[in-house]
Amino acid sequence: MDIEADILEIDALVEKAKQAQAVYEAQGSQKTFDLACQAVAWALMKPEHNSSLSKLAVQKTGLGNAADKTRKNHNKTLGLLRDLKAVTAFGHVEDNAETGLSTYLRPKGVIAAIVPSTNPLATPVNNIINALKSGNAIIIAPSPKGAEPFATLLTFIHQNLRSIGLNPDLVQMVPMPPSKAKTQRLMELADLLVVTGSQNNVRAGYSSGTPALGVGQGNVVTIIDESANITDAAEKIAASKTFDNATSCSSENTVIALEEVYDEAVAALEAEGGLVLSEEETQRLMTTHWHNGNLTGALLAKDIDVVLKRLELTHRAPENTRFLVVPSTKAGADAPISGEKMAQFFALYKAKDFQEAVKLALTIQDYQGAGHSLGLHSTKDARAHELAMAARTCRVIVNQAHCFATGGFFNNGLPFSLSMGCGSWGGNSIDGNLNWEHFVNRVRIVRVIEENKPELEDVFSEFWSASTK
Repeated sequence: MDIEADILEIDALVEKAKQAQAVYEAQGSQKTFDLACQAVAWALMKPEHNSSLSKLAVQKTGLGNAADKTRKNHNKTLGLLRDLKAVTAFGHVEDNAETGLSTYLRPKGVIAAIVPSTNPLATPVNNIINALKSGNAIIIAPSPKGAEPFATLLTFIHQNLRSIGLNPDLVQMVPMPPSKAKTQRLMELADLLVVTGSQNNVRAGYSSGTPALGVGQGNVVTIIDESANITDAAEKIAASKTFDNATSCSSENTVIALEEVYDEAVAALEAEGGLVLSEEETQRLMTTHWHNGNLTGALLAKDIDVVLKRLELTHRAPENTRFLVVPSTKAGADAPISGEKMAQFFALYKAKDFQEAVKLALTIQDYQGAGHSLGLHSTKDARAHELAMAARTCRVIVNQAHCFATGGFFNNGLPFSLSMGCGSWGGNSIDGNLNWEHFVNRVRIVRVIEENKPELEDVFSEFWSASTK
């Protein structure tokens, strides 16, 4: 391995990106930038591209299923374009006569995006569109397994950019084969770093010396309370858990049902294709899916028939089996079953009341998943407010299929994204869904206005009255 050659290769890559970005910004406009976004989106969303790329992604990564990836690529990209359609993300955006401030938006420069093998197409396209929307160039560092699918997509992106007269060097990727030296050098040279994927990558990004936007670990816990529509909750949980073979960091890893509706919830989950495991079967799953506390690849994002065969469950699984349900009692660091799984099963707990359910959810997410999101199936809106103030979580997803809703969907108000910030609880610098606003610098013109200086009484009167001294 020639580390010096790797470094020189990245140096040249970044220099091309800087030159392309300088021209893109100097000669650009919001109309041009929006056209670039559409060019990138269509490179993936064009049906024949989407289908073939999704199949290639599953073939090369061994994760997920092609039909769901095709849906994900389409919906996530379409939703992002909807979000951005009327947005001005470049140039003069506001004059405020009262404050005397005028605001301009400028690009960060060259973005480096580290993307995971779980979403080797949708995640980089989301990052690329957000970057180009505001005048940036971007370099993608794919996972080793996801490199070939993205390289194929990149040829389509370059074709589309050329067709509208734009420099393809605006969008590049780390040359294959990927290496730590290449990624490290890219992180050092970029103007902004976006990291989605393993927490090791996120920590490396934060320590690179480059301003970094990292996202936290998912480990979604969903609570079903006594007021919930149990049938609807089970349907949505099943759809979320099984989508793309549970590759999403936002699919349910744990369900907590209140004692009052526990049996009804189990029956509803079974009706949706859930197979409830015995203690012996649970032990077999544990030793198969974890080794020394780490996930193995045996069940990771695999089709359900592969999971059933590996766990010797094919003989007793009903034909409609779509996922596994693991009744559990222990939670936290000593119970891996309560952690992130990225496979088509979840842990199921019983809680005597809502307060116990919240306490259990906090224990689980203190172990893994702090800051990410919690799910709630309930008709009591006050319960969502209680979770918002009790849990260390940045999103409370109410009565929705979690893996679709957390990253924004057509029926909720979150921005479409595949990268969810988890705030200080998850060790992140952002607490919202990564979006175009994170890819701009704000420039403010500051003017003199009428002085507004308060008297001491205006700011201290309450304290003086309340003080015992």
